[in-house]
Amino acid sequence: MKPQNNLQHGALVFIMLSCVLSRSFCQVVSGVNRTSSPTRGLLWRAFATSSAKYGAASDSDSVVTYEQLKSMLSNHNIQLFDVRNPDEFQAGRIPDAVNIPLDHLQESLKLSPEHFKLIFEVKTPGKDDDNIVFHCQRGNRSAKALDIARQLGFSRARHFKGGYSEWAEHEGK
Repeated sequence: MKPQNNLQHGALVFIMLSCVLSRSFCQVVSGVNRTSSPTRGLLWRAFATSSAKYGAASDSDSVVTYEQLKSMLSNHNIQLFDVRNPDEFQAGRIPDAVNIPLDHLQESLKLSPEHFKLIFEVKTPGKDDDNIVFHCQRGNRSAKALDIARQLGFSRARHFKGGYSEWAEHEGK
């Protein structure tokens, strides 16, 4: 390979790794690569479309609206997890929410059903449950929580993007 090709190959590897960190960024780069090199563009497209869907928390089917959250709460059909810190949770919370700080979420979701119930006083969420909802203050940490849950196999979990801030605004708190 010529030095220029090595540089291009290195850039392609870098871009592919970036996709793991930011799918939307990679889609933009993918368009640039397709126009600069059709062969590389085809390889890139195959990689980008077959790679795991990171950043799924931004997908509209992963987001619960305020109205949906209210309905789920009124029907008692929700497993609501507040991933804020305990002091934020104590300062104001959505009814029926269980506090599991983001830093402890992964280890908590791996607990046995007995330990989970003992610690959090609610049933353990199941990997196929479609009523698991994470929330935080404004949606950033709950999006991270959703990614963690999905990596652990909770494929139908969602998050309340508006977070406690939107809840409090609607509820007049």
